[in-house]
Amino acid sequence: MTTERLHKRLARAGIASRRAAEDLIRAGRVTVGGQVATLGQSVSEADEVRVDGRLVELTRPESVTYALYKPVGYVTTAHDEYGRRNVLDAMPDVPGLHPVGRLDKDSEGLLLLTNDGDLTLTLTHPRYGHEKAYRAWTEGREPPTQAELDVLVRGMAMDDGPAQALSAAPAGDVYGIDGAYVVLGEGRNRQVRRMLEALGHPVGRLVRYRVGGLWLGDLRPGEFRELSRRDLDLLLHPEKIPRAEWQAAWEDAQDRWGTQYG
Repeated sequence: MTTERLHKRLARAGIASRRAAEDLIRAGRVTVGGQVATLGQSVSEADEVRVDGRLVELTRPESVTYALYKPVGYVTTAHDEYGRRNVLDAMPDVPGLHPVGRLDKDSEGLLLLTNDGDLTLTLTHPRYGHEKAYRAWTEGREPPTQAELDVLVRGMAMDDGPAQALSAAPAGDVYGIDGAYVVLGEGRNRQVRRMLEALGHPVGRLVRYRVGGLWLGDLRPGEFRELSRRDLDLLLHPEKIPRAEWQAAWEDAQDRWGTQYG
């Protein structure tokens, strides 16, 4: 009889991403045949799997993915022990819906939510390198210079290992430079904030305006939209976006978040 790892079974059923499924197992919330499951356990199609007492159906729900403008103050964990506002509170009740990666409570902007565990793995695993683009407003005595931001691109040591930006440039408006645009190929916890703070430029406001080939566009805080097949294709394959379309999206982002300098 064919078997598979339990965390993969949960992802295949649309319960959570593989990483989040591992967290559910570690927390003792998953049972197999009435027994608390263990990390790394394998199961067969015949095994009865439950999460929080609810039977995991093998029939995978129809995949759905949303783009949400996450407001400041909302957390992106599926379950928050402190009772804080959760991004799922702002979304339709879709079985297995979960955030793709994280955006810290004090940050805002583009957050994807899906019930497709494979999509989540593709978007969050570092080996795929899907870009994440941010606009940061800094609060230091002086705004960051291009020379300082070049340090982010060359790479820097942090407490959880080396960190490197794909690109970084000063940003601002007609009144002058007040922060930076930073593009990452990974999404570690509070990474943009920590990198800029290490340069002496603490971040006051942070907006994520693009993931892969998907832009935040004209969504407002708390608004969301369901992604089309084309959206998903361009999300994963930004190289397919026509140059004029990409340039228009970038100009719209600059109009909304401030002019690029340098």
